[in-house]
Amino acid sequence: MSNIFMRMKEQISADIHQLLDEKEEKNPIAALNNYLRQSEQEKEKVKKLLERHYRLKEEFTNEYNQADEQATKRFNQADIAKRANEQALYEYAMKEYEGYKARSDRMKLAKENANEQIEQLEAKYKEMSHKLKDMHLKRMELMGRENVARTTQQINRVLHGNAKASFDRFHELETFIENIEKKVNQVYYESTFDQRIADLEKELRHETKDESQSESSTIN
Repeated sequence: MSNIFMRMKEQISADIHQLLDEKEEKNPIAALNNYLRQSEQEKEKVKKLLERHYRLKEEFTNEYNQADEQATKRFNQADIAKRANEQALYEYAMKEYEGYKARSDRMKLAKENANEQIEQLEAKYKEMSHKLKDMHLKRMELMGRENVARTTQQINRVLHGNAKASFDRFHELETFIENIEKKVNQVYYESTFDQRIADLEKELRHETKDESQSESSTIN
């Protein structure tokens, strides 16, 4: 049963990766962004490993200091036992000294190796950081170029590719608006015709009345 689920998981994972690959082919900037995200994650992993190595170096240093301190202590005690002709104490102190001295030498070597390894890791980490920074700057440059290309393509599509169709649609819209305006004007004209005639008739009666009054005053 577990094998079946494992095969299903692998198939689903393969399908997802295939879809991502197809998407990245269509959008190279997205692919670059994804790669940079993965690289930043790897950079963080390296940073954590470097921090871990610092802690190891600190532990090696502490162990070295303790072992060296105990070795010095046992060596001095062995000297005291020897001068006091205490052979058993002398042998015990020397045995302890040799054990601590061996541990001290081993921790000293480990500390020195850790120092060299940290220097190498720091150099690699700095190199990785610089390269990632350069890649981020390169991505910005590519995004700018892509933006210009897409904008130019869009402009060319409007000015050339779809120009005729666009102008045809504008012409159809203008014709449609003109027809609406004609209909509105016609309705307005018809709805105000009677009122305009009545107003004209009223003006004519007023003018006729004024003329009659003028003629009467002249005769008198």
